[in-house]
Amino acid sequence: MCGITGVFHNGRAGGGTDHRDVSVQLAALRHRGPDAAGLFLGPGVALAHARLSIIDVSTAANQPMLDQEDAVALVFNGEIYNFRTLRAELEDQGHRFRTASDTEVLLHGYRQWGVGVAARLHGMFAAAIYDSRTDELHLLRDRIGKKPLLYAQFGQVCVFGSEMAAVMAHPAAQRDVDMQAVDEYLTYQYVPAPRTAFRAVRKLLPGHTATVRRGGVVHLSPDHALPPPGRGPARPQPELEAELRQRLEEATRLRMVADVPVGAFLSGGLDSSAVVAMMAKLSDQPVETFTIGFDDESFDERRFARQVAAHCGTRHHELLVRPDAASLIDELVDHYGEPYADSSAIPTWYLSRMAREQVKVVLSGDGGDECFLGYKRYLSCRAHDHISALPPVVMRLLRKVGEAIPPGLTRFRAARRVRGALTRLGERRSRRYEQFIAYFPDGAKATLYADGMQHHLANSALDRLDTWLDQAQTLTMGAAWADLHTYLPDDLLVKVDIASMAHGLEVRAPFLDQDLVAWANDIPEHQRFAGTMTKSLLKSALEPLLPHDIIHRSKMGFGVPLGRWLREDMNVMLRETILSATARGRGLFRPADIESYLDRLAAGEDWSPRLWALLMLEAWFLRWVDAPARPHGFAGQLAVIDRRQGVCA
Repeated sequence: MCGITGVFHNGRAGGGTDHRDVSVQLAALRHRGPDAAGLFLGPGVALAHARLSIIDVSTAANQPMLDQEDAVALVFNGEIYNFRTLRAELEDQGHRFRTASDTEVLLHGYRQWGVGVAARLHGMFAAAIYDSRTDELHLLRDRIGKKPLLYAQFGQVCVFGSEMAAVMAHPAAQRDVDMQAVDEYLTYQYVPAPRTAFRAVRKLLPGHTATVRRGGVVHLSPDHALPPPGRGPARPQPELEAELRQRLEEATRLRMVADVPVGAFLSGGLDSSAVVAMMAKLSDQPVETFTIGFDDESFDERRFARQVAAHCGTRHHELLVRPDAASLIDELVDHYGEPYADSSAIPTWYLSRMAREQVKVVLSGDGGDECFLGYKRYLSCRAHDHISALPPVVMRLLRKVGEAIPPGLTRFRAARRVRGALTRLGERRSRRYEQFIAYFPDGAKATLYADGMQHHLANSALDRLDTWLDQAQTLTMGAAWADLHTYLPDDLLVKVDIASMAHGLEVRAPFLDQDLVAWANDIPEHQRFAGTMTKSLLKSALEPLLPHDIIHRSKMGFGVPLGRWLREDMNVMLRETILSATARGRGLFRPADIESYLDRLAAGEDWSPRLWALLMLEAWFLRWVDAPARPHGFAGQLAVIDRRQGVCA
């Protein structure tokens, strides 16, 4: 796990690869890789790498890594779990290796198969490969989107990096805001790929490669994406349960391979508990597990984590935190690099910092809800599917019932959802899914937006979901498929990557094993999600491994008491930030609408998600748009490979 960055000049091959410019980009990523740093300079190209040593911790495995002919240079962030199998295959083809690293396997794999190597990789990765034979730069990203990769075209230079800070550290960086991205952020609480908050910067989509050539050509291809959701036949339930356990065990075993200590995040929820149970089964030593708790019992899961830790015999660590969210905002905004309002980034930040004191790698339960239909909103989607099968005359009657609910009752969440569900019957799936995922629905934006933002209402940010929602037979399956391609990579995995790598911690997710994901998505809906029990298949499969009450306890999520914070300790700061003269001067929102949210929050209504989104947006503007760039010179030893006048030229 590491940080990568670099530049590729689209003009002439000899154009300006400045050691100082790229070292500043690398300095912005040093938290991701504190163990070593390296820089490759070629004709009109530079690749830089900050290393967190996990596999083959020797200096021989440092990056950038060049092939034996000095023709191909590589920087790579992530882990290739099938690297030993690929290495054996490559050795049969005559390749010889100098290290025991997965990085060198990727390098030789590219020499053997070109960019097609990405389709053979089983793992999480973002990589940049410069091939002097074709004078091209290739950018690669894994199927699930575990590892981030951003790129931008600034004039005649293409800049890439693991985080926004590295891309924007380049002296040619342009900070023009993409206001459509801001509109989408207000819907989702994150900026969906491929957009970013800056016009010139894009996220490489999961399962895609980008090839950059001289003359400014960037060619994108989705050549190793996930297969579409299948419609596999029903199978005997015991057979599915046994296979699920076997696949999860194998996925966990692969992710325990490391030359450094490995632990696990443990919330006491089903998914993280399942991973810990598998780790305990596979390990001959007690597993190191990590939990944080809060003084607000409704958000504190420590008692459940303790129960699982005792059951699995782990060496358990826990920490009671009293987060100072106000002081943490600046750090979050600095690291995330664009508007990001998922408040669970706060506990993830503290949990990562705690775990890094003991280990370099942890396993997590991310992905279980998307693969095995675990979110409560899928129950509502299933109700929509049943209602949609009713005769049209019945649906028209139900819509009228929804329209008859007095608007005043919509201050209550349950009433809002019932009204939204009934009035949206018969509409596109994205409109029916809106009430479960939109933080600012289209109707709320219509009153919030000032004149300068009103034109964004002509096209809904929800439209992008129809691509995924319509690929499945039902809204329920479509919602899970859409979440797997949007909410998971653009929100949850970004949250974990940034919060963990800010502390030099690698997080691996067995539930996001690409073979396990594909297998799960081919199982019929009724076998993954029986009756009103979410994750029914996973729960029944785990009965032999975990306590019954852990498997069947209510889902809590990884939250914080945001409403109380914003109503009490942070209220003055919140109001002064989102209603400041600077914020009003942007002309984005109607102050009266924001004041209404603040008044309703003070009256006891929970509008904290919307207010937190507005707060994090304004904090981002202040840090990334209003303030001058804050580049820092590279501190520490930097190994430089200069081939600008050598054989690569």
